[in-house]
Order: sequence, then C-alpha cells, then structure tokens
Amino acid sequence: MRPQWTWFPWAQCQDSNPPDPDQDREKIWAELFDELDINKDGHIDILELRTGLAGRGLSKRSVERIVKAGDTNQDGVLDFEEFTQYLRVHEKELKLMFRNLDKNNDGQIDAAEIQHSLRTVGVEVSLKDASRILQRMDRDGTMTIDWNEWRDFFLFKPLTNMEDVARYWKRSMMLDIGEQLTVPDEFTEEEKKSGYVWRQLMAGGIAGCVSRTGTAPLDRLKVFRQVNGFIEFKGNVLNSFQYMIKEGGLRSLWRGNGINVLKIAPETAIKFTAYEQIKKMIRSRNESRSLRIHERFVAGSLAGATAQTAIYPMEVLKTRLTIGKTGQYSGIMDCAKQILHREGLAALYKGYVPNLLSIVPYAGIDLAVYETLKFAWLNRNQGLADPGVTVLVGCGAVSSTCGQLASYPLALIRTRMQAQASLKGADKPSMVALLQNIVTQEGVAGLYRGISPNLLKVIPAVTVSYVVYEYTRIMLGVDIEGSR
Repeated sequence: MRPQWTWFPWAQCQDSNPPDPDQDREKIWAELFDELDINKDGHIDILELRTGLAGRGLSKRSVERIVKAGDTNQDGVLDFEEFTQYLRVHEKELKLMFRNLDKNNDGQIDAAEIQHSLRTVGVEVSLKDASRILQRMDRDGTMTIDWNEWRDFFLFKPLTNMEDVARYWKRSMMLDIGEQLTVPDEFTEEEKKSGYVWRQLMAGGIAGCVSRTGTAPLDRLKVFRQVNGFIEFKGNVLNSFQYMIKEGGLRSLWRGNGINVLKIAPETAIKFTAYEQIKKMIRSRNESRSLRIHERFVAGSLAGATAQTAIYPMEVLKTRLTIGKTGQYSGIMDCAKQILHREGLAALYKGYVPNLLSIVPYAGIDLAVYETLKFAWLNRNQGLADPGVTVLVGCGAVSSTCGQLASYPLALIRTRMQAQASLKGADKPSMVALLQNIVTQEGVAGLYRGISPNLLKVIPAVTVSYVVYEYTRIMLGVDIEGSR
C-alpha cells in the first residue's frame, strides 16, 4: 500500500495555469506562516518548522538549510518577511526547474522526462522507478505532474536544480572500513579547480587514519586467523586475542597499523586520479555526459586495480608486520630489507592475482547493493526527498560489507600467499593449489576464517570514520553536499 503524505491545503491553487507569486500566493503564505508559528510570537524557529512539516519527511539538515537560506538578519529564526521572501525566491527556482524538465512544453512532466533529467546528472533509473517517483507527486492520478503539483511537493525542499537531487546519491563521503577505499563518484569542474576535491579527499584520509587505528586490534585478529588455519591454531576469537597479548603485550594489537595508515594517502590519490582519467576515456568525445551504472562499475574496478598495483608491496609489508613475532622486525624498512634479501623482489607481489580478482566482485556487489538500497529508500520516501546522513551512511556501510563478504575467500587466499616466507627459488604454491588445500583440510568454512572480527569492526569503523570525517571537513571548509 502506498503511504499517504501530508499536503498543506493552503499551498494548493485551483488555477491550472502556472501562476506568479501574486496577492493570492501572499495570502496563502500568510496562512501558512500562521499555521507554522505554533507559539504565535511572530517568528518560526527550527523546532516549529520541523513540527509543522513533519508530514513531509524533511530531515533536520533540510530544515536547517531552509532557515539559514531565509534568515537574512541571522537571528536564527524567520519572521514573516523573511519567510515570504524565501518562498518567493524558492518558487521562482522551482519554476525554472519545472520548465527545464518539461521538454515538450506541454505544461506537464511525465515519467520519461523524470528519467531523462535524472540520467543527465548521473542518477540512472528505469522507467518503472521514474513512474514510482512520479506517483509520489501526482495527486490527481493522471500519471503526469502539473506546475501546482510540482510546486506544492517541493515547496519546502531546499533544492534549486536536478543536480541537487542527484548530489544526495553520489558518493560524497569516504567511508573507510579498513579494506578497499570508497572514493567519491563525481565532482564538478568548479569543485576540482577550487581545491574542494583534495580537501574532501584529505578529510576522508584523516578519518580513515583514525578509524583504522581505532579498529586495528580487530584487523590484526582477522589477519592472524586468516593466516593460521584450523590445523595450526584451533582456538576461538578470544583465545586468539589472549595469544597475541601474551606473545607481544597490549601494544602488539596495533602491530602493522603504521603502514596500514601510511598507504591511505597514495591509494586515495592514485585511485581518484585513475578514476578521473578512465572516465574521460569512457566518455570519449562527449565529456559532459554522466556515466551509467555499468560504466561506473568498469571505471571503479579499473581504478581500484591501478591503485592496488601501485601500492601492493605495502599490502605485503602490512601482512608480514601484522603476523610478525616480537622482535622479528625493527620497523617497516627492516621488514622490506629482510623480504628482499631472503625472497627477492617478486615476494612483494605475492597474492597479487587473487587480490586483483577480488576487486571485481567487491566493486560489483558494492555498487549493486548501494543502488538497490537507494531505490528502495526512494520508493518508500517521497521520491526525490533528501535521504539524510543516516540513510547515506547506512547504504554505504551495508553495500561495502556485502562487497567484502563476496570477495572474502579471495582476500583470505591473498593473505595466506602474502604471509608465505620462503627462500629464493623455492616452490611457491599457486592460488589454485592453496584453494584446494584450504578446502581439503579445513572445508568450505576455512575460506571464511577470520570473518567474525572483520564483521565486528564494520560498525565502529564506519561510526568513527564518519564522525571524524564530519569534524575534519568542517575544519577544512568542505560541505558534504558539495559547496563551501
């Protein structure tokens, strides 16, 4: 059953022709102001606005943006003049959006026009999904939207163009759960030239450093259990923790975290740069068009492969340091020297093939789940509304976790191969031989050894990453929605 949405009767107009803000609109706005001014003090504050507009599903952030946009004297509330001026300007912006969407100039917007407009700004929807979005605004059941329906639906949604709608769903946040980094999808040319891009990437990098450091004990536990199979170590998660603390003390739980943090900067820079270049190649001559879902998947996978190829030796060093015994290595450089001396340069690329293969299922599942969750939310919540921070973080965390689960067996084989210490020229088991050995000795469950601490760290990693990201972006002057 379709949810019923609250419509303000005073915001409707019986005239089917698109009217200008005239005396009738002024009267409607006055009635609306009186309705929202709950304590009748001649002002509307954020709490009153949220209470009065509760039926429209607006997030706290959207309400704050409305007050900020209309509050010309910056006293934190809206008086009648500020309120009506905001609506006057906003209706003009909505009128421009409506005319831009109405491609055939018939005074109506249909599902195909919604689909086309969203596609042009990088949000891919099917005609069926576009029709569902349209139904949220279609009050008279005609499967088209006239000016009145459009204006009334978006009257209190602080959007100025279709890019504002799309920007909510572009991955504008870097959520670091300690595995493959998620780099934001799209940036405008203005954002690139202003330095906004690198400030946002820096904010994400700093958040990743704090997040990885905070969850390092769980990460080391995961690697320890991945490397030590059921045959070598039969203990449970708690036994593994106790063993590591007994062997090296409490500080040993952070072993390998230094290089895990150091590789964030080069990985982010290379992945973002590669992604931008690959997008240009895919777009070919039409540089202004947005990538479709399958194109973003290809670009993201290739960018991930490029970044992993460049920083892969750091991945091997991280694994060796993480599973190393107390006193085995004096630091990152000593670890690298020992590997090169005993095993040769090729050892720094052990496990490279399964690592490369894991990128495809990770990126594919991650993107598919994110898109599925996105449209599930859109279909349940007033079509083009602001999803809010909780929804965005939730979608990103769930999709990244699903991507990890899909690629985990390959990640485990990669880690086992990275951990193999052998002499120069000695036989090294292949990826297939190692896979057969794990299944034979440990069963299929052996391919998921260490997954419990990996899942345990998702929630704290995402929470810490987001909180630090928020504070860092504020200090760097980065707005999460793409403007300073």
